[in-house]
Amino acid sequence: MGAYRGVANIVQLLCNNFTPPSLSSLKGSTALLRLQYIIINNFFMKQIITHFTDDDLYKFTMCCAVIDNFPRAQVKYSFKDRDNTQYPDGFDKLVMEQVKYLENVVITDEEIAFMRRKCNYIPEWFYPYLKGFRYDSSWVKTWLDDERHLHIEFEGAWSDTILLEVKVLAIISELYYIVTGQDKVDYDDYYSKSYNKAERLLSAGCVYTDFGTRRRLSLEAEDVMVKAMKDCYESKKWKGKFVGTSNVWLAMKYDLTPVGTMAHEFVCAIGGMYGPQMANHLAMESWRNTFRGALGTYLYDSFGWDIFSLNFSEDFANLFKGLRIDSGDNRKELQRIVEKYKSLGVDPKTKQVIFSNALNTDEAIEVQQYAEKYVQPSFGIGTHFTNDFKGVKPMNIVIKLVAAKITEAWPYYNETCKLSEDEEKHIGETSVIKRFQDAIHWKEREL
Repeated sequence: MGAYRGVANIVQLLCNNFTPPSLSSLKGSTALLRLQYIIINNFFMKQIITHFTDDDLYKFTMCCAVIDNFPRAQVKYSFKDRDNTQYPDGFDKLVMEQVKYLENVVITDEEIAFMRRKCNYIPEWFYPYLKGFRYDSSWVKTWLDDERHLHIEFEGAWSDTILLEVKVLAIISELYYIVTGQDKVDYDDYYSKSYNKAERLLSAGCVYTDFGTRRRLSLEAEDVMVKAMKDCYESKKWKGKFVGTSNVWLAMKYDLTPVGTMAHEFVCAIGGMYGPQMANHLAMESWRNTFRGALGTYLYDSFGWDIFSLNFSEDFANLFKGLRIDSGDNRKELQRIVEKYKSLGVDPKTKQVIFSNALNTDEAIEVQQYAEKYVQPSFGIGTHFTNDFKGVKPMNIVIKLVAAKITEAWPYYNETCKLSEDEEKHIGETSVIKRFQDAIHWKEREL
């Protein structure tokens, strides 16, 4: 009778429109837990990702470059929660259910038409590939360990699995707030809060973009924020500019420019296959091969500044529009960039530097005030835009590429890592990090 009473209590909650209990509070036999899970999932757990382009643009541009340059490469990814969150019991199963829902998400003709119109640097052959693309949940494994830490791994063709990362991170983030009852927020207030951020950034002359899909509280949160930013920007002439959003679906909804180039994984995978010494050189050559000078903002810190600087020759400095700072001290990194351009005979004032290192509004304005003296600064702002609710702690989660092999014919993978300018942001096994550091004569900085 106890088991049936537990289910009856949940049904009563459904009937009374109460917030469902978190999964961590569910007790009872395995059969009861499964029945409770089914009831909660069916009645409460909406499909979180319903649009193929509810994703960052750079996943599509990197996918295109991967097919063009490394069509047979195989990779592995691994999830990391930097806060070591203890997740509710059964959370791994909920994530997997959402991954299975992705198998029914396909790109529409409307989405393809929008990308053709806004992304003319993407070669035409890529759209039939997207049209035929289908997610496969067999690429993904999820589990909770004894301490309820979440583990997720992807494995498969790089051209397939590359389109999982942002969607799965957005799933984890939104799902966590649903099952812990933190998803009931005031979106009208959030519109006003976002509008105020836009006013301050635009008044200060900041040129900026939304980068917040992966750790948003929800799609609605990002949607509300993007609408507020657009409404504010279009309300009058400003010193600054709201460029658009990395989220292709929301860019289409609001007729904005989708923004993005590449992520660390592109360089890290190449480093795994060929070594870190020339990974940046090979990445820049591959990018040039596919996009012919378009999408010219390079993310340089996959293996730290020093080895990148050795790979960054005058031809690349002239080819690429600019660089993106995603770790380290913003002032120090900017001065490194300025001095490098000068050493190559390139005027830094002609180059764009994007700052995307976990910035908030105040920090972006501060950076703008000194960076505009040296370069053309712009900003990619993420979690501060899409998950800045009172009483809600944003998740500190990432999914990183950790191993690669150049072809499926190889019997083994080569492990890789990310060496950040912030030591605590290194990603990879300790032994792999040390091996890569030794290979490039790494010395830890005093930051």
